[in-house]
Formats: sequence, C-alpha cells, structure tokens
Amino acid sequence: MSVRKLFWDDPALTETEAVVTGVENDVITLDRTVAFAFSGGQESDRGTIAGHAILKAVKGSPCDPLELYYTLPAGHGLTPGSRVTVCIDGEARRRLVRLHFAAELVLELVNRHYDHPEKTGAHISPDKARLDFAWQGNISVAFPMLHERLSALVAADLPIESSFEDESTEVRYWSIEGFARVRCGGTHPASTGAVGRIRLRRENPGSGRERIVILLDD
Repeated sequence: MSVRKLFWDDPALTETEAVVTGVENDVITLDRTVAFAFSGGQESDRGTIAGHAILKAVKGSPCDPLELYYTLPAGHGLTPGSRVTVCIDGEARRRLVRLHFAAELVLELVNRHYDHPEKTGAHISPDKARLDFAWQGNISVAFPMLHERLSALVAADLPIESSFEDESTEVRYWSIEGFARVRCGGTHPASTGAVGRIRLRRENPGSGRERIVILLDD
C-alpha cells in the first residue's frame, strides 16, 4: 500500500509521526506524510524526516506509480520500521498553496477567454508561479481581464471542493460551484479568498511562446 498523503486531507498540516516502510540506500518510503513531492509543476515541500533534510522528493516508480520517494543525506541511519517525525516549512507551503491555486485560476480564465491556447509549461515555487503558452503577440493584453476576474473570485471567497475523482488511481479534482471543475493533484486552499492579492508579469521566452508570471502581492 502506498503512503497516505495527508497534504490532501489537510494542506495546513505541517508535521506528522510516520513509520519508515522501505529503505534503498539514501531513498526511503513512509506509511504517511505531510511532504508533497514534485508533481504537476508544483515544487516539493521543504522539510525534514527524523531531522534529516529532504534533498529530493519524487512521485512514482515502475513498481508503484502512487508511492512517494524521499532522498535523505547519506548516513541517515533509518531502517524499515523506524518511527520518525516528518516536518515541512509551513510558510513555504502556504505560499505554494496560494500560488498554485492562483495559477489554476489564471489557466482556467485564459482557456475560457482565448479558446484553450496550448499550455507549454508550468512551474510553481514558493516565490512565484509561471504558465507558458504557445501564443502569437503579447500575452499582457489578457491582463486587464485576468486582474478583474481574479480580484472578483478572491473577493467572493468561494468555497473550493477538492477530492478524489478515482481514489484507486488517486486522480483528484478541484471544483468551485458555478465556475469550474478541473482535474488536479496539487494542494488547494479551502476558499478562493485564501489566494489573496496577486500581480501578473509578462515574460517572452521566445520560439512563439509567452509566459505569465504570478507573484504574491502582500
């Protein structure tokens, strides 16, 4: 059985007790965790396991596509059955949640207003999020609409449902009644108001692509 992913049950949870279920050199697995592993463009959480820094966290392997694998420093000394404390950086997680969902809203609005332009890349860190599109011209023409619609969604503080579409394969979605339902396995806030104030910046990576950079505006 794969690790229980507590970050879906409660994205605000920053610590849990866990049991090591497997060790392969510097890579371990756990029975439960609060530490998100890089997926869908969202960076892994910063944190520790038994006081050891999480150097890398990845999802899936040929043996188990749903497992999470954590790389720790050499000499961690953990063995199967070891009881450990898993901790993450709470402030970095809060920023990831806000920026990730801001990016989700921006993507949904761009798709609606511009007939689903091809998304060519995405990345969410605690500092900023970005969305890349195949786009002719300057994507900042969309910014007045995006700022207006995003501000309205945040001000409305609409509840966000986040759950399994298929629990056996861990396919998840988020949903805002009357707005959208989107497949996504990231971490989501409880309501749109939690996104807070954001600002957008345009970048041009070249090769027929345009980039929207999303920043928290606290």
